[in-house]
Amino acid sequence: MTIIRKKPYGSAGPGALLSVFVTLGIALVLLTAALLAWAGAEKARWPEESGQIQAAGKLLADTGGAPQGYIRAAVSSPGSKRLKFRVTKDGTTFTYDLDNQGAYEVFPLQQGSGSYELSLYEQVSGKQYSQAGTIWINAELEDRNVCFLYPNQYVNYNQESEAVAVAEALSSGKTDAEIYEAVCDYMSKTFVYDFVKAATIKAGQMPDIEGSWEKKMGVCQDLSAIMCCMLRSQGIPARLMIGYADSQYHAWVQTRYDGEEHLFDPTAAVNGIGKVKDYSVERYY
Repeated sequence: MTIIRKKPYGSAGPGALLSVFVTLGIALVLLTAALLAWAGAEKARWPEESGQIQAAGKLLADTGGAPQGYIRAAVSSPGSKRLKFRVTKDGTTFTYDLDNQGAYEVFPLQQGSGSYELSLYEQVSGKQYSQAGTIWINAELEDRNVCFLYPNQYVNYNQESEAVAVAEALSSGKTDAEIYEAVCDYMSKTFVYDFVKAATIKAGQMPDIEGSWEKKMGVCQDLSAIMCCMLRSQGIPARLMIGYADSQYHAWVQTRYDGEEHLFDPTAAVNGIGKVKDYSVERYY
């Protein structure tokens, strides 16, 4: 009769012990990566529902984020007509398209503290619009640049965006200056300019962070929005600038850290074109 001696529970041979150590090592690596990602992610700021809803006509405005430099706006009754949303302060107006199905969208208060007029316009026919609601708010921002730390309609990303995860990996243990240089270097080496899209892009088309990230190519506003996303998610204020680079209508990035402004043009970096002599700003987000 053959007797099979079973090993006591908890005993293991050399091979099993090695497997245990390997498993523990992998777990430690994953835990370390998770902690580093969490450390980077805690710098990121995300718009939130505040419940502080104001209504006028068809306009709904969640104004609880005003101290952080943003508001959320939506139309109260979904429809098929086009909508325009305007944010005005001290005679300067920023005009946006607004979702006509009632989804809230985020808009920056990029002109700093003060009184803002929020107005909704609904299409009547063609280019004719009628006013559909106006709300006035008084915003006291916690910081002049705080609005450039959040995603918004033009720089649109979220917690699941791969650009955020890569920015966290690039930024681990670095100063703001080192993070900025790392992101500039990443943009220069990773992306190419999308000449086909540039030739076919339609007026009013928004920057596409997710699509351009997947293809690793985009036009100037796409590349600039990606860079803003990466910097903002690491706690560095970054503005998406739109205007003229010499005589060419263009988009680029203006960043602030260590008390100084820094300009970077991702399109010039990936194209290797000559240095622009003059940038003139028309609007920024």
